[in-house]
Amino acid sequence: MSKQGFWYRAFDLYYDGFRNMKLGKTLWAIIFIKLFIMFAILKVFFFPNFLKSHTVEGGESDYVASEMIERAH
Repeated sequence: MSKQGFWYRAFDLYYDGFRNMKLGKTLWAIIFIKLFIMFAILKVFFFPNFLKSHTVEGGESDYVASEMIERAH
């Protein structure tokens, strides 16, 4: 890879910046932990699979189409 290429320079900028961080690493760890909690744990408990509970296997598109037609009127 050429050292003059955009992707190399962008990677080098971020790599060098993260390597020299002290507080930033802790803040990024907190951000990733919060994202994991929001998307992995909360989804399981608070956002059930609505289509799976209201349709049979393979009928999801028919259910969505019929709901869209009903709500358009």
